Amino acid sequence: MLHIAPAPKFDLSLDHLPSDKSLSHRALIFALLCQKPCFVQNLLTGQDCLSTLNIAKALGLRVQKHALNTLKLTPPKQFLHFNEPTKPLNCRNSGTTMRLFSGLLASSQSQKNHYILVGDASLSKRPMGRVITPLVQMGAHIRARAQNTLAPLSILSAPLQGLHYTSPISSAQLKSALLLATLQAKDPLIFSEPSLSRDHSERMLKALGAKIDITPTAISLEPLSQPLESFEWCIPADPSSAFYFALAVVLVPQSAVLLKNVLLNPTRIEAFKVLKKMGAHVEFHPHTTQIEPVGDIYVQHRPLKAVEIKENIPFLIDELPALGVAMSVAQGVSVVKNAKELRVKESDRIATTLANLAKMGIECVGFEDGFQIKGGTLKRPKEPLESFNDHRIALSFAIALLACGGSLKNSACMAISFPTFKEILGRITPIKDTHASENG
Repeated sequence: MLHIAPAPKFDLSLDHLPSDKSLSHRALIFALLCQKPCFVQNLLTGQDCLSTLNIAKALGLRVQKHALNTLKLTPPKQFLHFNEPTKPLNCRNSGTTMRLFSGLLASSQSQKNHYILVGDASLSKRPMGRVITPLVQMGAHIRARAQNTLAPLSILSAPLQGLHYTSPISSAQLKSALLLATLQAKDPLIFSEPSLSRDHSERMLKALGAKIDITPTAISLEPLSQPLESFEWCIPADPSSAFYFALAVVLVPQSAVLLKNVLLNPTRIEAFKVLKKMGAHVEFHPHTTQIEPVGDIYVQHRPLKAVEIKENIPFLIDELPALGVAMSVAQGVSVVKNAKELRVKESDRIATTLANLAKMGIECVGFEDGFQIKGGTLKRPKEPLESFNDHRIALSFAIALLACGGSLKNSACMAISFPTFKEILGRITPIKDTHASENG
């Protein structure tokens, strides 16, 4: 149980926020496709990225400590030849790991390896058909539960055809899986989606020398004729993790925070723009660009007003529970629409967000694709809030308790994306973690 006291005003500068999770996953996977060693500084060591790291090692990636916070990633000696594991590859709770590796491992011009991708109970309920269906159209040999829609996945690598695919949903994980599969396919991929999703994979492919053409309406990618260029990369801070302390600022009057060295990719900072639209003082200060733009974000407390969110949902999907907390203290009635994807994350994030807000005295109602929240005052809950073993819910409501104090059950899942969260939270207000007597 995590016990959190109401927070006094604070003014923080945070320069050791967790490294970006999406970029950490991709740095490990793309290192497998290079010819020479890559060097990655500040790789996120949360549980999800460790799942990707362990699988990459099982496939033949050599990982060595090179310097302070820097890893040397040496690809397999023979380009595009991966080890065939003797046991299932465990993705644990990471949908990114399972979906991206399903694309990478399904495709091979020369190997017929057998791979089994498994996950924990939560991941085994999450939809995999959205990735499996187009991969099978390319010729992939994939078998899964529930008519090829749920993990575990059994994959026999094989030569794949190219594909002209119009995705019914905007999904960076689906897009990345098809891009990775195409790198060893016989023909190009032409991919389009209803609206732009996170674009890290295509940015990285372009930076590393792949033949990729990116337009506002479609992406075309040719198979690799040679290894990707090796890279040296310092992973910036994760804006999704940084956003929790922007949320803390808007809940605690007279507070401010400077979030340093944060990824400023336009597909990743939409939640800060929404907060600014609601009335918070938000400044972006870009200062460097490697593969991705990086800079600082300054947030200062201002009273919030209600907002309607129905666009750019793929840019916001991780932060919507936290934005739900912000809406709970905004003047007026806020609405979120077109966010049905929240139903199939680590928890049903519409139901779990509203369940905790209701415990805190907030009037709210759920829809199939979103929710409505009437702004008010967050009240100390009479019984502990629940994480539902979902790291985004746990992090959002630990911050919510800064407004009124209270307790949160099963907080260990925070380590999936934010291993140092409790340490930073303790700089704002007294906390007490009594998890020794419970399961997290």
